[in-house]
Amino acid sequence: MSIINVMWSSGSPFSSVHKVHQQIISQLDPAVDIKTWFLQGEASGCAEPVTQVREWKLSSRLLKERHVWRLLKPLLQFRMRKALIESQAKVVLLDGLGVARVLLPILKDMPDIRAVVVFHGATKMRDEQRLMFQQFPAERMTLAAVSQTLAASLQKTLQIPVIGLRSALEPESFCLHLLARKQARRVLDLPSENMRILGAVGRLVSDKGFDYLLDAFSQSLVRHPDLNLVIIGEGPDRGVLEHKIKQLKLGSKVFLPGHKPGLAKLYRGFDWVVIPSREEGLGLVLQEAVIAGVPVLVSDLDVFREQLGDAGHYVPVADVPAWVAAIEQFTAQRGDDVSASQHQALAPEKAWEQFRHDSRALLAPHP
Repeated sequence: MSIINVMWSSGSPFSSVHKVHQQIISQLDPAVDIKTWFLQGEASGCAEPVTQVREWKLSSRLLKERHVWRLLKPLLQFRMRKALIESQAKVVLLDGLGVARVLLPILKDMPDIRAVVVFHGATKMRDEQRLMFQQFPAERMTLAAVSQTLAASLQKTLQIPVIGLRSALEPESFCLHLLARKQARRVLDLPSENMRILGAVGRLVSDKGFDYLLDAFSQSLVRHPDLNLVIIGEGPDRGVLEHKIKQLKLGSKVFLPGHKPGLAKLYRGFDWVVIPSREEGLGLVLQEAVIAGVPVLVSDLDVFREQLGDAGHYVPVADVPAWVAAIEQFTAQRGDDVSASQHQALAPEKAWEQFRHDSRALLAPHP
């Protein structure tokens, strides 16, 4: 059997999406022929291993059908249809709404191929996009989301079934690659191994909530001047955050080391992990931190409650006074006790086995 894994783009901004798709594909029989398509970007920019790569090198204007570029849409569809036929693919795995919008109209009239669409985050859909999913032959399409929370939201929007495929990590393998505290801090270029550090991880974009986290952290320093904050990631809001750090006079207390290759190895360099996201599809950072044995403080989002239940420490989104109080209370607790409770709630071994089972079922060819 041949499967094509179609991604919007390569590069660090899409690394979490690549990771989820690679986890899904890794559960298949090794005899399955896997091909990977990048609509944009190059395979060299992908942190996850990929095989039999085809780089389409399409422009954003063409993919989004802007202005005169929409005239080229029929040619693009012809080329892709021809490539799909030549691939002899039985299943096509699509990365969310953007890729589905490009490929589903082509696949609709290819009865020998089944489409599987995996959604990774909150998605705003126009009426024509909802119709695209609703009018696709139901027996040849499976929609999945990386959490039950996201699946329920999408199902309400689309009025068709969406499977909850809660993404998970293989805990034993993940822990094997973790660096010890001292090594991790050396990689992070931190000036002292004895610093008390709050860690945050994610793209530097508004949805991650790093802007208001800086406000809360600044106020926390009044009572806890020994705290430091490290935000790992890169993105378009770097300039905004750097300006805010300067404005709040946090230059010696907040570190923005950018995107770090091998990020998953570094969690033990933190004393705590904070996740102030305004919205999330799943939040792999939560899983990575908990499996690494680092306690997490998170926004009060349904998707985080889905994973941590009563063991979570939740704070209202963008409520700066609440975050100031939570940081004070959280950092006063024994980290080992909190992380043990959160690890038990997440149950990573059980979650991984369920994910393996669901992934195989997701991509199995229908009779």
